[in-house]
Amino acid sequence: MSIEPIGLITILLGVYCLRLGHLATATVFVVATLLGAAAAMLIGAANIQPAHLFLAFVAMSLFAKDGEKAAAISALAFPRPGFWLMCLVGVGILSAFALPRLLAGATAIIPLGVSEYADTGSAVPLGPVSSNFTQSVYLTADLICFTMIAAMAATPRGFEAMASAIVACAAGNVIFAILDLVTYYTGTLWVLDIIRNAQYTLHFASEVSGMKRIVGSFPEASSFGRQTLGLLSFVGTLWVYGRRPALTGTLALASLILVVFSTSSAGLAGTAPVLLILYFTALRRFGISQERPMISIILLCGPLLLVALVLYAQLDQEAAKPIKDYLDELIFSKSNTASGIERTAYNSYAFQNFLDTFGLGVGLGTVRTSSFGVALLANVGILGTILYLFFALTAFVQRRGVRGSFPSDVRRAARNACLGLMIGDMLGAPGIEQGLLFYVLAAVACAVPEQSLARSPAPLGLRSGAVA
Repeated sequence: MSIEPIGLITILLGVYCLRLGHLATATVFVVATLLGAAAAMLIGAANIQPAHLFLAFVAMSLFAKDGEKAAAISALAFPRPGFWLMCLVGVGILSAFALPRLLAGATAIIPLGVSEYADTGSAVPLGPVSSNFTQSVYLTADLICFTMIAAMAATPRGFEAMASAIVACAAGNVIFAILDLVTYYTGTLWVLDIIRNAQYTLHFASEVSGMKRIVGSFPEASSFGRQTLGLLSFVGTLWVYGRRPALTGTLALASLILVVFSTSSAGLAGTAPVLLILYFTALRRFGISQERPMISIILLCGPLLLVALVLYAQLDQEAAKPIKDYLDELIFSKSNTASGIERTAYNSYAFQNFLDTFGLGVGLGTVRTSSFGVALLANVGILGTILYLFFALTAFVQRRGVRGSFPSDVRRAARNACLGLMIGDMLGAPGIEQGLLFYVLAAVACAVPEQSLARSPAPLGLRSGAVA
């Protein structure tokens, strides 16, 4: 085991944050979820990311307070979302250690981790793999993250702190993306080496059609695109609702531009659904009203502008050719590329694994896929999929609080952000672990701090702001 320089910084920052309190610790933790290409600690071939290491400091700061400790425990009570997530984690861990052994050789898999067979890139007989353990650890960390953030967001002060932390995360994502571009084109990539030390393949110096693949602080463009879809959904929703429109609008526009030009197929393909979510969010909330001129103009002109662009592309083939080529290479012809064929094979094998095991699945972390839905069925089977659906339904569908209030707007933004991340996952997730940021957002989407709002201090940060 070794502690990397970024790991030492993480520990020192964690100790300092403990003195500042649990909200400061949680805020730094949320921003740390951006460091997807960093390894704070190396344990053999396993990478411990800064956010996972910092999770220990969040736990220490939270459980020093009796009120938050009780709220964390209550977040797991039946039939709250935390209960269903806890059940999913339990079923997942049990499946990870039991099914690959009980069903050994019953089907051929594309392993997610290292198996007992030589790594040739082809299918091998079903059996235990290294990722059975690592994915169990990650999913357990997700559950801990969800319960702790849910506890903190149960108070008005904590809820607003988490909302501000996610906005800070969106700002950090934009900054890292700009640094990625600047260091690439100036030949100073070494500047970001401290956050690019993880022991897995990193694609931070590749191009597509002469364009730099934007990876930001992540290992590859697809990871950056997926994370940006979620953060775009969050700040975009806050802008629609008029929460600090100058800040959230700027971040939403920057995130949109970056994800479109990131050269990530999942990011680019997911942009349209995310924009539709934002469009219908605005339409449902405001409609066409003179009291909301900016939103009304967008609602009226958005579809007309889209139609005009399509007509222009049809009428002026030469001018539209670069755009068509870009979309064709990243989306429309993706299935014919070596990468597209490989990803299709992952899903085909995984779905066959689901069928061969009669719906049981082959165990958490056993097989590699290229879609979250297929990953659920193949890894944790029908039971695990049902538990996840119960979690999603109770977390994102149930209406909470008073419509139009600050907590309600932030919950909607968090739900939209989770949908944005799920869209990215459906387009390319290798497994069912959705990352710490997803469960931070899910916890905020479930939080109901309204009961103490009357006793909260004066409005801060995002709660105020002129409506766009």
